[in-house]
Amino acid sequence: MKKQSTFLTFLFSFFSICSFSQEISKERVQTILSTLVSDNMKGREIGTPENENAANYISTVFKENNLEYCTGNSYLIPFDYKGQIAYNVCGIKKGKTDKVLGFSGHFDHIGTSDNDGDNIYNGADDDASGITTLIGIAEYFKNKNPEFSMVFIAFNGEEKGMLGSSAIIENKGLEKIYNNLIALFNFEMVATESQFGKNALYMTGDEFSDLGELFNKYAANNLKINNDPYPTEQLFYRSDNVSFVRKKIIAHSFSTVDMTKATHYHNESDDIHIVDFDNLTQIINNFGKTLEKLSPKNFAPKYNDKVKFN
Repeated sequence: MKKQSTFLTFLFSFFSICSFSQEISKERVQTILSTLVSDNMKGREIGTPENENAANYISTVFKENNLEYCTGNSYLIPFDYKGQIAYNVCGIKKGKTDKVLGFSGHFDHIGTSDNDGDNIYNGADDDASGITTLIGIAEYFKNKNPEFSMVFIAFNGEEKGMLGSSAIIENKGLEKIYNNLIALFNFEMVATESQFGKNALYMTGDEFSDLGELFNKYAANNLKINNDPYPTEQLFYRSDNVSFVRKKIIAHSFSTVDMTKATHYHNESDDIHIVDFDNLTQIINNFGKTLEKLSPKNFAPKYNDKVKFN
């Protein structure tokens, strides 16, 4: 009986590990990103049917990962765009506390060009990679109970001037989430290897808060958040994180793109062939493993007096 009991215990443990291990596979990362950058999406420009198709796809994946609605009875959060309805997408994972960490990226891109041949701005790096990252983190925590609650936001209209993030930060139905939001990790162009090598990102506006320093204390498997190597580009103020910065919420963008070599930026060449799927998958899983170590007791980043909120 003792041997049988030990064997049964082993089987139970083995299947428990298999059932609850949520490390995302490279194949899954490829599926998500490939769907967003397919030619059928026609560059996901806001105001187009394809942009709405992308929003609906993200909504479907949020449901698959058992996220709850942020407000109302849908993941889709409408806002006005030139007299028509456009959508942000928002889902929440309840944790052990009401304190919230946010993960975001923008799913819109710039549509198509008039060029002959390949005329679709697929936006694999900008920013299907960011959306894939936040979905990957949601999937990593699908069957877990983290210390922090987690909100996942796919912004629309970033390419037209951060329209979606500007709208959603003013949504009264989300005030409870925002009042408990400790920090927003905004993923912007993470498809390629950074100048710091693999398993490494950089944080825009690193001089304005201690978020990067705190994160690196608990970073798993040598994941590293580096300082922004392109300070003259003012990247901190050029992505959706700035809509939250204006509300004095800790919010930075995290990227891998080498701004000195990024010939694919806003170019038809920003297609799936430029994506380093091994590196992206590694970053997603190590982000998840790091987040498992964080709690309101050890992670409470703050701005310093250098940041400008307007």
